[in-house]
Amino acid sequence: SVQNIRDVAAVCKKYHIPLNIDAARYAENAYFIKLREEEFKDQSIKEIIRAMFDCADMFTMSAKKDTVVNMGGLIGVKDANSPLILPIKARCISYEGFTTYGGLSGRDLEALAIGLYEGLDENYLRYRIGQMEYLAARLDDAGIAYQAPVGGHGVFVDAQAMFPQLPYHEFPGQVLAIELYKEAGIRSCDIGSYMLGNDPDTKEQLHAAFEFTRLAIPRRVYTQSHFDIMADALIAIKERAHEIKRGYRIVWEPPILRHFQAELVPIEE
Repeated sequence: SVQNIRDVAAVCKKYHIPLNIDAARYAENAYFIKLREEEFKDQSIKEIIRAMFDCADMFTMSAKKDTVVNMGGLIGVKDANSPLILPIKARCISYEGFTTYGGLSGRDLEALAIGLYEGLDENYLRYRIGQMEYLAARLDDAGIAYQAPVGGHGVFVDAQAMFPQLPYHEFPGQVLAIELYKEAGIRSCDIGSYMLGNDPDTKEQLHAAFEFTRLAIPRRVYTQSHFDIMADALIAIKERAHEIKRGYRIVWEPPILRHFQAELVPIEE
């Protein structure tokens, strides 16, 4: 909510802490604010975004989300005299490319500039979030649990509810992701204990509060029939979920970012 942003900004200002906005899904968030907050119901998406960003000192953005492109990102710092600017520029040059293009091609820069505007279109946002709501309605009809209400970019299916027989350390979210791929070629990912990782002191597997499988939906790609395939696949998995007795175990994992690189094998009966 905008009030939440304002409250955080007040604390940051009091203690002289720079406030950064993670702007990856700023447009979707602005749309939800318009739907849910009385103060902003008659304001445009641009006006709501202005109210959000007025509270912050800087932002970082993965443009591969709400900016409707497949490459690139942005960093913006409000104060031209900020001591953050020179270190940011130095790191950009060392790791990405010069500050005016950050390693991107001219085509990618132009697409990003256009996408910044297209991603704010209210009709586009209504359609995109409507896709999530459509899939969620299909899951409601089938009695399949998910995190509700759905968000702007995806549907998080409750894998623990799908596989109550599987303990957290056998990664139900990963199990459902694999079953979805086997059932219909649908790629998804675990948002649960597997992603949470190990306790840094004891090295024991941590127990996540929820075991989700995330269906993150690309923009302007899927039709209604694709969402029906997703729902039908989940229904088929639910019908045979009781047959899955064991999950997966990790046979190799790196010291950081395990979620992206670890190797797993099925646990045999």
